[in-house]
Amino acid sequence: MNTKIKVLLAEDELALAQIIKESLETRNFDVLHCKNGQEAFDVYIKENPDILVLDVMMPIKDGFSVAKDVRKVNKSVPILFLTAKSQTQDVVEGFSVGGNDYLKKPFSMEELIVRIHSLLGRIISKNIDEAVSVGMYLFHPIKQTLVFDDKTENLTHREAALLHLLLENKNEIIERAVILKKIWGDTDFFSGRSMDVFITKLRKKLSLDAAVQIINIRSQGYKLIC
Repeated sequence: MNTKIKVLLAEDELALAQIIKESLETRNFDVLHCKNGQEAFDVYIKENPDILVLDVMMPIKDGFSVAKDVRKVNKSVPILFLTAKSQTQDVVEGFSVGGNDYLKKPFSMEELIVRIHSLLGRIISKNIDEAVSVGMYLFHPIKQTLVFDDKTENLTHREAALLHLLLENKNEIIERAVILKKIWGDTDFFSGRSMDVFITKLRKKLSLDAAVQIINIRSQGYKLIC
């Protein structure tokens, strides 16, 4: 079972938004559609999507403004801009406010999907495709699943990336700063709080095997014991 990629789509052209949403959902994406920039930021805070696809020209807040606000709380979540603009200065501005990629309208759905997978693929290397043991669990990094007996638990992209990093260094302390730099791209306060939340989520998902523990080493970092 593959976990769905959660996409926040901010697009005020409703006909185009519906086409994108339906096309992505037929390809196993979970799409949260927002009609303006303010709604997009509010939904981002509430839902914590895997990636943001933002139209540049939107009411209330434009896509660049949304990206600026998102980057204040998360430095690494992928942001893809959709735009009818093609001037060099607009492209430069998009990257300067924290965008990771830029797709000019009109575009094909296949191109959008390739761009999304490319951005998310930076979190976990694509050559890690075999399942690995985590205690009594079987972890599939690319499928982003944990299997315990006949129970399958889906992971988000970031949960899978975090578990993989911990597993690479199992039974050893990984400094907080190292984890934050590799997965969050920043060591600021908000990234640190986000990491702690994800550690808690992983502990819960690994709780069926008492021999598997993620230990907090005070003032240092975390250690996966298994």
